[in-house]
Amino acid sequence: MRLLDRLDFVKLEPKVILDLGAGTGHASRALKERYPRAQVVALDLAQGMLTEAKRRIGWLRRFERVCADAGLLPLKDRSVDLVVSNLMLQWCDPPDTVLAEVRRILKPGGLFTFTSLGPDTLRELRMAWSSVDDRPHVHRFIDMHDLGDALVRAGLAEPVLDVENFTLTYLDARTLMRELKAIGARNAAQQRSSGLTGRSALRSLERAYEQFRQEGVLPATYEVVYGQAWGRVDERRPGPGGGEIRIPVESLRTRR
Repeated sequence: MRLLDRLDFVKLEPKVILDLGAGTGHASRALKERYPRAQVVALDLAQGMLTEAKRRIGWLRRFERVCADAGLLPLKDRSVDLVVSNLMLQWCDPPDTVLAEVRRILKPGGLFTFTSLGPDTLRELRMAWSSVDDRPHVHRFIDMHDLGDALVRAGLAEPVLDVENFTLTYLDARTLMRELKAIGARNAAQQRSSGLTGRSALRSLERAYEQFRQEGVLPATYEVVYGQAWGRVDERRPGPGGGEIRIPVESLRTRR
């Protein structure tokens, strides 16, 4: 997993790790293998996903499973050293509530690392649907710059973001649609149609998607946003005398 590979460049020995939006627990197991002494918590809103995650638990790779909302985490303030979230934030629009919770549970100096989907994701599918009708059939994903602003609003420190594009290919548009349904991808737009899409509209979509066919296959673009930010270590608290300000030594840096 590319997201976890980026942890190779971070000096971190976490004791408590949260896999936020854990799904079937693939990252949770990988995190336990990477940090065998850490307590790993797999958290997801869907109980069915956590039931599947249980199958990934091994005798030497045990992790906890918690069913909860990412916007209301059942964890104590400043209790987590590392929060990992893979492809969950794109469904939280705006993401401010979730990021505020991440900020709350992170220890000072703790790391939040994540991936999300950017607005170019499924652009071929969006363009094909636009020739069928004017309703939003494809979710509008959060822009990288908006995510960066949200990290700052949440009070997380030193946010860094970058983008990587991937292209998956399919034999036909219907296969793509089935795969999106299987992974739980959904359109959260308020203006979307609440009814089932008719066969006629689906046939029109398939014909419109054909304009993108290359070398016998249909492409689907995924814009993956990578980001990380830190729990703040420069919080100021009243000292015993009431007017004293304490600043952790770790937050002091020498300017050159």
